[in-house]
Amino acid sequence: MTMSNTGGRRRPPTIHDVAREAGVSRGTVSRVLNGGHYVSPAAQEAVNAAIRKTGYVVNRHARSLITGRSDSVGFLLTEPQERFFEDPNFNVLLRGCTQALAAHDVPLLLMLAGTKDERRRIARYITAGHVDGVLLVSSRSGDPVAEELRAAGVPLVACGKPIGLGSKVSYVAADDRDGARDMVRHLLSLGRRRVGVVTGPLDTPGGVERLAGYKEVLAEAGVAFDERLVVSGDYSRASGEAGAERLLARAPDADAVFVASDLMAQGVLAALQRAGRRVPEDVAVGGFDDSPAAVAASPELTTIRQPWDRISAEMVRVLLAQIGGEDPATVILPTELVKRESA
Repeated sequence: MTMSNTGGRRRPPTIHDVAREAGVSRGTVSRVLNGGHYVSPAAQEAVNAAIRKTGYVVNRHARSLITGRSDSVGFLLTEPQERFFEDPNFNVLLRGCTQALAAHDVPLLLMLAGTKDERRRIARYITAGHVDGVLLVSSRSGDPVAEELRAAGVPLVACGKPIGLGSKVSYVAADDRDGARDMVRHLLSLGRRRVGVVTGPLDTPGGVERLAGYKEVLAEAGVAFDERLVVSGDYSRASGEAGAERLLARAPDADAVFVASDLMAQGVLAALQRAGRRVPEDVAVGGFDDSPAAVAASPELTTIRQPWDRISAEMVRVLLAQIGGEDPATVILPTELVKRESA
């Protein structure tokens, strides 16, 4: 650290201090800080050693004026704010993305936009260049944010396939359909034949794909599809509880339920207990996510594990590559059946 001329107070090291320590020009230091283009390996190592020795920290504001970049990334959740605090998946994903970006010294800005007005304001903020790219979570069909950001040329990676945009937008997803198939096959292997389903929202990729996997396995097993066994939810605990009540009223002989999220499955368990149905003796229950809600449930949930650490790491990797000029990319990750007490 360098001493100032006023009262012996220490001042932060500057790019000039780094250049002097490394024995190179200020321009060489600047080129190293902005990617190392046209810098010899020896000079780059000398600059990096000088940065470590002096404790120099990049002035992000000054660099953004030069590069036109903000050196930050947005985490945009287009759901009502209360969902962020209720659904543990969002927090797990946010933590994973924050950690993955920290390895690149890139800060993450959390943006919640659950209403049309909020989405409009956030889209204006993003397209004004306040972040270099966006990690988009919970994009529903008809939500204009993904298309607006894509049209504005903002680097974007969605968690799950945005409905209607196909290969136009980068996305990272667990294999929802295959995970649903694994769970329904497991429930059928227990001898259950009246398998109900509480779906996720059918304007989201997870909702559509998990229902499709359910139907495919019934057909594969020669079990007739019955509309009375299908009820919809919105991934909240309350919707799982209400869905189970509707399911029991329409199909009281249901002996298993595939629930499209662990949080909804907690609601299903509460409704079954209130109706006097034992789990798993009377009704087997399978969830999806392997979130903290799965082990907090009573009994603990048999569920489908989404690899959240890999999903967040891949979202960050794909976004940073896109910010660096690469084309959109798609990553589909495998899921895993986790057997516990409920089925």
